[in-house]
Amino acid sequence: MIILANIMSATIIFAIPLLVVALGGMFSERSGTINIALEGIMIIGALFSCLYLNSVSVSGWGAANPLLAMFFAILIAGLSGLIFSLLLALASVSLKADQTIGGTALNMFAPAFAIVLTWAIQGQGQTTIIIPTWVRISQSIFGLTPSKTPGFLETFFFKDFFLTTPIVLLLLAITVFVIYKTKFGLRLRSCGEHPQAADSVGINVYALRYTGVAISGCLGGIGGLAFTVAAGSGFQSTVAGYGFFALAVMIFGNWKPMRIFGAALFFALFKVIGSYSASLPFLPSFTGIKNSDYIYQMLPYIVTMVVLVFTSKKSRAPKAEGIPYDKSTR
Repeated sequence: MIILANIMSATIIFAIPLLVVALGGMFSERSGTINIALEGIMIIGALFSCLYLNSVSVSGWGAANPLLAMFFAILIAGLSGLIFSLLLALASVSLKADQTIGGTALNMFAPAFAIVLTWAIQGQGQTTIIIPTWVRISQSIFGLTPSKTPGFLETFFFKDFFLTTPIVLLLLAITVFVIYKTKFGLRLRSCGEHPQAADSVGINVYALRYTGVAISGCLGGIGGLAFTVAAGSGFQSTVAGYGFFALAVMIFGNWKPMRIFGAALFFALFKVIGSYSASLPFLPSFTGIKNSDYIYQMLPYIVTMVVLVFTSKKSRAPKAEGIPYDKSTR
């Protein structure tokens, strides 16, 4: 039962960054702009938020106010991701550049910038930004005493519990409401489906596409922090391809929030199974094969490719995504 609790807890923790980044990509693509730069946005969000966490840890303020410090880190991650994403909006919306090339350029820039800035602050060769241990929410914050032999519920809730988890779940609920129950959501979707028709009724397509990309950047930055604290080894100027993984989750979820949530849990489960493969007796052991542990670590990526092969034909992307809007062609 404890192994089951560990798997369930880890699945949720690793689904959270996939969920929030995929929701960010959905906002951008619903507005008509392809956001390939999610990987780079995650790196930038994680970079500045982890630098902040490290600084307040050194000062001692963070350990004294862990929830408040983590909340500010989430805000910093979202703001830095938002600002970075505006480069994509400028190139794609205003300059009408190729959106895929623009996003790829930002993905190449982000890790290099992160390494240079980390070296400038910490000293050359020190590429890892250490994350303080107090970012994990423990029972003591709620006045509870950890038991010597934690049971199922204690393991499930408190083994790996971060403030990013409830905040991202709240953002999911807000996203569902905004996309389907507000004028803004309807207008955003119309810009991704038929921007000429939206413009004809007075909707500012350029402004909404900027907004969609900005929201995407904000959520992507938060996702970078969520992944980094879940990985637990410190920030090393990379998010291990999770931005591209989130794109697959968004496509598998058919650009719909609740389906994206299910897809995030699905893919995270296979990642966790790969990590816990040695503890699961029902899985083949592949004894005699050199470096056989890497076989299960490949599992989530293999599943991603297989699922996309069988589902991509049925996916329905916004009709106008990736097409720069030209007001003169209305």
